[in-house]
Amino acid sequence: MSKSLPRRALLSVFDKTGLVELATALAGHGVELVSTGGTARALREAGLEVVDVSAISGRPEILDGRVKTLQPEIHGGILARRADPAHMAVLAEHGIATIDLVVVNLYPFEATVQKPDVTRDAAIEQIDIGGPTMLRSAAKNHASVTVVCDPTDYERVAAAIDAGDVPETLRRDLARKVFAHTASYDAAIARWLAKNDAGEAFPDVWITSMRRERELRYGENPHQRAALYRSDGADPWWANATQHGGVALSYLNLFDADAAWLLAHDLGAATGGKAAVAIIKHANPCGAAVSDSLADAYQKAFDCDPRSAFGGIVALNRPVDDETVEAMVAAAQADLVIAPSYGPGVVERLQAKRKNTRLLEAPAPVPNARHLRPITGGWLVQEPHRVATPVSEWKVVTDRQPSQAEMDDAALAFRICAAVSSNAIVLVKDGIAWGIGAGQQNRVESGQIAAQKADGRAAGGACASDAFYPFADGIEAAAGAGVAVIVQPGGSVRDEETIAKANELGVAMVFTGERQFKH
Repeated sequence: MSKSLPRRALLSVFDKTGLVELATALAGHGVELVSTGGTARALREAGLEVVDVSAISGRPEILDGRVKTLQPEIHGGILARRADPAHMAVLAEHGIATIDLVVVNLYPFEATVQKPDVTRDAAIEQIDIGGPTMLRSAAKNHASVTVVCDPTDYERVAAAIDAGDVPETLRRDLARKVFAHTASYDAAIARWLAKNDAGEAFPDVWITSMRRERELRYGENPHQRAALYRSDGADPWWANATQHGGVALSYLNLFDADAAWLLAHDLGAATGGKAAVAIIKHANPCGAAVSDSLADAYQKAFDCDPRSAFGGIVALNRPVDDETVEAMVAAAQADLVIAPSYGPGVVERLQAKRKNTRLLEAPAPVPNARHLRPITGGWLVQEPHRVATPVSEWKVVTDRQPSQAEMDDAALAFRICAAVSSNAIVLVKDGIAWGIGAGQQNRVESGQIAAQKADGRAAGGACASDAFYPFADGIEAAAGAGVAVIVQPGGSVRDEETIAKANELGVAMVFTGERQFKH
């Protein structure tokens, strides 16, 4: 038998997927099977001969099973350097045999703490100690020991044994996987303790881990490699989405689709469940509208800026029906459409008219608990974006009081504005964002862009600014677009000047007390 092939294997797993098949293959090569508890029972029930760990250690399991494998007879057999005569002499002195293959997976701590009714004691008991210790011992000594923590790797390990050699490259790859797995496991425990015991919004050490879902065709540009990762413990909408046709999603498709999906649902929720449509181009809305009808909301969102909508991302918060399809096939090509579902025959009709458009069917998005953004050598961490101050707490600061319809437009404009890159100005009339000015270095030019795009269609509506107007010229620009009400955070040292200018121009103005920068 090759030195790289196991003579003795220790198997102790919670997830027993593929266990019997692997153990049967090992036994067929004369490998002695050592095991614990439920794993040993499962193997014996399959007709396999198994040696209990307690028979090797000479000690029974104690403390309700908390101590099973934490014994020198186990870890000595795993950790001994086979090429070191002194190590092997120590094993011989103490009657310890080597363990050449370790197959372990861990208690499901993360799945346990996600249960709404889990108790603290139940969670603590799912913190595996012996399992990670065996995995780390075997991974450290991967020069001599093969270690497996993932049932999906059983087949390639069995194939290597069948071929007569477990190569160093495979052992090293499996060891790398173990250290990534135990790091992720410990990170989940640390996050849970920080959340439930320390109560810290921002702990002194930020621990997170992610698993690669798939590589992407490229990043923001073709010369940039990219991949999609899922945060451990997260259940994101895109992981549960169904794609109907089209090429695989790209880095920018996913980035923009996430922004569109969040905005469409946010607008729908903020307006009492109305149909909401958001069209995103380069991470910014170029169209957004709410209505009682999805088809009407789509048409109005598209009409905001048809030129920019070409090649954009369209998010709809209701199932796509026949009437909406008629509007969509008559409009410009979209790169991607995302909706909760599609009515009978809708997918086929859209694909027939828009062959290159990818259609996603996805569950509602759940915002992250924290928003992370990389900077050179580190991360910025903040609470996620939200419009926090209710409209009932906004303050009218002008002589003129806005009507209810104007306040409805102001509320929608400010919410859309919060999703637009700063500096941002948004003009809304009758539930439609007719003008969106995004990402300019000064607020006046953002207002000019918004007014140019609105082209008079926002007259009598609302103008929202994501931050205060520092000078009265911004008020003049908004009034020049014909709006009836301006909504802004307030807080400038020149607030009195801007209020006076709004009064002079006969425009109502509302202070939200809440800035909504987005970078």
